[in-house]
Amino acid sequence: MKKFLLLQIRPEDAASDNEYEAFMKFGGLTPDDVHRVRMEQNGIPSINLDDYSGVMQGGGPGNVSDPLEKKTDYQQKYETDLKKLFDQIIDGDFPYIGACYGIGALTNHLGGVVSKENYTEPVGAIDVTLTEAGESDHLLKDIPKQFRAFVGHKEACQGLPEGAKLLASSNTCPVQMIRIKNNIYGCQFHPELDTEGLIVRVNVYKNAGYFPPEEAEPLIQQVLSENVIHPQKILKNFVKRYKKD
Repeated sequence: MKKFLLLQIRPEDAASDNEYEAFMKFGGLTPDDVHRVRMEQNGIPSINLDDYSGVMQGGGPGNVSDPLEKKTDYQQKYETDLKKLFDQIIDGDFPYIGACYGIGALTNHLGGVVSKENYTEPVGAIDVTLTEAGESDHLLKDIPKQFRAFVGHKEACQGLPEGAKLLASSNTCPVQMIRIKNNIYGCQFHPELDTEGLIVRVNVYKNAGYFPPEEAEPLIQQVLSENVIHPQKILKNFVKRYKKD
C-alpha cells in the first residue's frame, strides 16, 4: 500500500506523538503505512502526491488567523509550504482530511474567513449533527445523524469557503465538517480524539490559554464521563476509501 502522509504542527513531543499514534490507531495503520512530517521542525519536504494514498493533517496551538507578527518563524515557514501543497491537493482533488487547524488552513487557502470573532469552542465534547449531504457522504458511513465529538479551538470558520459542501454542524460552531470537490475534507472537531487522547492534551496545553490551568482536573473528570466513539470512524473510512497499492 502507498503510504499516507501525516502533517503535524505540534511542537510538544507528548501531544505530537499521541496524535500520530491516534491517526494510526483509528485509521488502522502501522508506522510502515505512514510518512510522518512534523512541519513545525523543518516545514514540508518536496512531496510527490503520486507516492501517497492520501494526506492527513492534525491540529495544534497555531492559529491561521493570528497576525503575522505573532506567528513564529517556523509557523510562517510551514504555512508557506502548506499553501504550495494545497495548490496541488485542490488542483488534483487529491484525498485530504484536516482536523481543527487543518480545516482552518484549508478554508483560509480557499479565500474563506477564519477568525476568533465567532464560534470558538472550549475544550470538551459537543453534539454534532450531519446535514443531508453528510448523511450520504462516504466518510460518514455508519455514523449516526447526531453524535458526540471532542473540540477545543480559539478560531473557527466564519462561513463556508467557496465551493464547499457542509457535511456537519453544531449549535456552537456551524461549520464542523466540509468537503471540497469529491475528496478533500476538513473537520473542526477532532476525528482522531478519544478520551485518553484528550486527557493527554489537557495536561500538555493547560497553560496555553484554552482554559484556566486550575480547571484542568475538573475538565479531565468531565471528559472521563463522555463516551465519544463515532468520530474516529471517519479516519477508518478515509483510509479504507483511499488506500492505494
